[in-house]
Amino acid sequence: MKFGLYGLHRDRNVDPGVLVRRARAAEEAGFESLWVGDHIALPAGEGNPPRLEALVALGYLAAVTERVRLGVGLIVLPQRQPVLLAKQVTSLDVLSGGRLTVAVGAGYVEPELNAMGVTLAERGARTEEYLRVMRALWGAERSFEGRFVSFSGVVQHPSPVQRPHPPIVVGGHSAAAYRRAVRHGSGWYGWGLDPEATAEALRALAEAGRDEQRPDGLGDLEITMTPPGVPGPETVRRYADVGVDRLIIDLEGIDDDAVDGVITYVGRDLAGPG
Repeated sequence: MKFGLYGLHRDRNVDPGVLVRRARAAEEAGFESLWVGDHIALPAGEGNPPRLEALVALGYLAAVTERVRLGVGLIVLPQRQPVLLAKQVTSLDVLSGGRLTVAVGAGYVEPELNAMGVTLAERGARTEEYLRVMRALWGAERSFEGRFVSFSGVVQHPSPVQRPHPPIVVGGHSAAAYRRAVRHGSGWYGWGLDPEATAEALRALAEAGRDEQRPDGLGDLEITMTPPGVPGPETVRRYADVGVDRLIIDLEGIDDDAVDGVITYVGRDLAGPG
């Protein structure tokens, strides 16, 4: 089992000193990856904590760490301009030495999508097309003609360190998300499910796989889950038994004074024995 840490873009971690200290502590403790989330403009009045923009936060994390992988999950793909995003992802992959993983989703916060010029109804179609746009650019294709994006006679350099591109993980619990994971993803990312609910989701994912054509070269889907809370060793074993490859521990709800202890616990008692 691999372990990731989610949340160094949020709450008190927006302080540069705190972010650096905890990122380096997690790397030394044995975490496989550090993950940040993507919300740009959430509805007012919901008690939202301060948060850094995801790609900026990853660039900072790339500069202050050496070995740990870096993940954005989930980036709300339809509210990003994909030609620019492809360049940003490549830049992060180059500057991190090939440590980047990109998890994408279609989004669900309608006011946020609307603020970025996207309707809820078209988010799925945009997500599908934007994935094709980015793959075209990473593959040095010079033209693309789509419903939302078109270009001709352009190219991006350099190429990503990871070839043909950084791993693309698809998140979400809907039938559409499962199908998208099979079509496009090196992995699937679920959120907040216990081991039993995870097993149900993986059965639905397998069912989607029977109806979708998976491209050659992608291999088996790697399964990532953010569990509710911080799991103990027995719960970790239950996740492993149902087929989870990576658990990402979310810092939300953990008292700030306890975060450093959680990092040490996961590294020593969960990641260390494995």
